[in-house]
Amino acid sequence: MKVIRFLTFFLAAGMIPAAAFSQTRTANLTLDFTKNQGPMEMDHVSLGQGGLSPDPIWDSRIAEIRALHPRLIRLFVQEYFDVLPAKGKYHFETLDQSVHEIIQAGAIPLMTITIKPKVLFPKIDQDIIDPNDYHEWDQLISHMVSHYKDQGLSGFYWEVGNEGDIGESGGSPYRFTPENYTRYYQHTIEAILKADPSARVGGPAMASWKSPILPALIAFCDKNKVPLHFVSWHIYNSDPKAIQSTIESVKGLLAQHPAIHAETILDEWNMALTVPPEDPSIQPTFVTETAWRMKESGLTYSCFYHIRDYHVDRDRFTPFFSPGGASFMASWWNRMPQYSGLFDYQNVMRPMYFSFELMARVTGDRFEASSDDDAVHAFFSYDKSYGIYNLLFWNFSATPVTVKLQEHGLAEILTAKRRRLDAKSPSEDENARLHPLPDLNLDPKAASVEIQLEPYGMETWALEPAHWPDQLLGR
Repeated sequence: MKVIRFLTFFLAAGMIPAAAFSQTRTANLTLDFTKNQGPMEMDHVSLGQGGLSPDPIWDSRIAEIRALHPRLIRLFVQEYFDVLPAKGKYHFETLDQSVHEIIQAGAIPLMTITIKPKVLFPKIDQDIIDPNDYHEWDQLISHMVSHYKDQGLSGFYWEVGNEGDIGESGGSPYRFTPENYTRYYQHTIEAILKADPSARVGGPAMASWKSPILPALIAFCDKNKVPLHFVSWHIYNSDPKAIQSTIESVKGLLAQHPAIHAETILDEWNMALTVPPEDPSIQPTFVTETAWRMKESGLTYSCFYHIRDYHVDRDRFTPFFSPGGASFMASWWNRMPQYSGLFDYQNVMRPMYFSFELMARVTGDRFEASSDDDAVHAFFSYDKSYGIYNLLFWNFSATPVTVKLQEHGLAEILTAKRRRLDAKSPSEDENARLHPLPDLNLDPKAASVEIQLEPYGMETWALEPAHWPDQLLGR
């Protein structure tokens, strides 16, 4: 980031000749049409929302989110939903709005349990983690799960807690220890599975994978044969390699307990947004580069945080947060510049939305795409239902690059229908953001194709055979 800032300053001051930017490095990108690596499953790069308001935050954008085809959408089941207003009395109407929003988008809810009903937790204290009546707690959790199962909505993911290693500063009314979290986890997941045996249960959604709570949970579940279907954690870092290293580290923890066959879910991730990107092109390619590294590391799911930025009403948090905790939440979300959401506070689509849209187009089976440049990567697939190959490639660096695109095993000439992501366009119009480029041919008898990518540039290609769509239409 500092390099970009200094270069921008010196260029504006006329201290660096513009011609210097015409000097590019070369990256070799090879598409192998013979190496089918199995289902692409790009829908595993999913989304999250919540922790801010009981409002259905993105209900006016359901169609746009559905177009991204997320498999999961994470939702905070926070105390402002008021699911237990009095002993034995349940209220789900408000929560239902946000859950049905996810269902309408075609996703499976990942329900993050962070509730602290007043009747079970009369004192506001993030370090009190046990309800005053575990029987009533178990009844509440089972009733909530059954409420959705009775509607035919079974098989949800249920996550026990959120950022309990840091408590209120992570938007959670709980601050756990390794010892008390495992007790709370066991009670909660037993109630979930009693109501819906097809549910997926896990946690602990740590703010840092290094928290001792995570290995304690894995070891506890291993020793006591307690179900642990997934483990989860978070990271906000502008270096995709740093995010990748957490995946490898968590998988290393799981490898110490071979009897535990847990999925890995990085269910909050984004850039280090306390230092926002000054170039709007950075965040879209950060998304694709990070998603590529997630795939390379074998991550099961991720939930990008988040769908839409939204203001916080401090008064909604004071019934279950300390005064300082409620003020922190309101200050962070209402007074800090925010760059988290695919949509901003005014519901305007940000450029990184199109990164997810382009990744959602890489459907079918994944084929090998290898690069000799550590900042140039690609997703490459073939979808037999469309009869086309899909290619998405990018340059996650502050310098331009010439990409020498080569093929291996191509049997026929393919025509590339090309689009370039324009993150700097002032328009939300898809045709402005995804700028059409001239077609070109990928010919097995021709030399490699050279493509110029600007700093943080991205292109998407639909590679069609000459007889398409006649073949697709059976003509």
